[in-house]
Amino acid sequence: MEKRNTGYLLLITLVSAMGGLLFGYDWVVIGGAKIFYEPFFGLEASAALRGWAMSSALAGCLAGAWMAGAWSDRYGRKKMLIIASALFVVSAYGTGATGGFTWFVLYRILGGFGIGIASNISPIYIAEVSPAAVRGRFVSLNQLTIVLGILAAQLANWRIGAYFMPDSGILTAEAIDRAWRWMFWAELIPAALFFILTFVIPESPRWMAINGKEAPARMVFARIGGARHADKEMDEIRALPQGRGKGDWKTLLRPNVRRVLLIGIVLAIFQQWCGINVIFNYAHEIFSAAGYAVSDVLMNIVVTGVTNVAFTFVAIYTVDRWGRRALMLAGASGLAVIYAVMGMCYYVGVSGWPMLCLVVLAIACYAMSLAPVVWVVLSEIFPAQIRGAAMALSTFSLWAACFLLTYTFPLLNEWLKASGTFWVYGGICLAGFLFIRALLPETKGKSLEEIEKELTK
Repeated sequence: MEKRNTGYLLLITLVSAMGGLLFGYDWVVIGGAKIFYEPFFGLEASAALRGWAMSSALAGCLAGAWMAGAWSDRYGRKKMLIIASALFVVSAYGTGATGGFTWFVLYRILGGFGIGIASNISPIYIAEVSPAAVRGRFVSLNQLTIVLGILAAQLANWRIGAYFMPDSGILTAEAIDRAWRWMFWAELIPAALFFILTFVIPESPRWMAINGKEAPARMVFARIGGARHADKEMDEIRALPQGRGKGDWKTLLRPNVRRVLLIGIVLAIFQQWCGINVIFNYAHEIFSAAGYAVSDVLMNIVVTGVTNVAFTFVAIYTVDRWGRRALMLAGASGLAVIYAVMGMCYYVGVSGWPMLCLVVLAIACYAMSLAPVVWVVLSEIFPAQIRGAAMALSTFSLWAACFLLTYTFPLLNEWLKASGTFWVYGGICLAGFLFIRALLPETKGKSLEEIEKELTK
């Protein structure tokens, strides 16, 4: 057996996964910044404008996710990562520098475009370079960088917020004018680093192989796992049907592809509609409803971020041991139960640390199951000929679901209160559990080519 070059594989995986880091930071930073920018732009009186400010980046996510698939199948995975990194740089600076709400939204949309590309391409790239035995673990590193980005945003929000209102916790004019700007500008450091490092990694060897560039593809495979690994990977790719690099949107409608596409789209939507992202994006409302003050809210947000990171390591350890299906079932059923209890606690007026414990428990359950494993499954199940396009459609569905989730939470919270809202999310988790049990196959330990043959019979 050839010895795997783990160091090199880890290097190119982590560079690609920096897209996840910026995805996590850019997505969550606004949750802490909203305490400051809402009074700056005068949004307090309008639930619709507050929802639009929070969800506007998702318009860019939708466009980025949709276009990234076809572009990456045509031009390669690496070029799309370079574009995403440049968008993060421009968005981070522009969002913090603007003085008008319209430009604020436009820069958020631009950053969302980068998120859409990165969320699509980073897991595909990692899956296409990783050997089957460790693919789940390495694709899960993308989720680890996402949650590290989330935690970085939460820490930045906490410390910057504390700097501008250190004593009483009362919002001052200086805090309203400056704190949110520095929260967005802090993203410039990892964004610039990502932009530089994307020029260092190789193109995906599987993309090169299916587009007629077999010699450089074999070189990358050999550097990852040695000559024997390279021969095995190239033989499996050659054994698949011809015309592999010429898939288009019509290919997604083939009878042997439709079922796989349905699984991917439903799982992508479910990962968002399970409701966890509202805890990150609307933590202020959720913890305030549980009786916490502003200063305590920012600290509690950091607690949830640390939990998110810690339990992502559990997923990395278990995904190639327990399997994707088992973790998904555990996550869906666990969240359904936790949300039922949370809804009841809100309904009867429970406040303080019991609510914080339930929120932490929900995040732990999500972080070790649905959060990373959905990305692993999406990166694995689609045929290589249309992997970029199918991933794009699934990711587009994910961000569309996320837009609806984010935009509607303030409205649901007004109509149904916190109790009814979390009961709705619990019902969605129960439906997701039944879908996974009925249709999701196990993919652990199989090469991408083996999975393709099994799912497209």
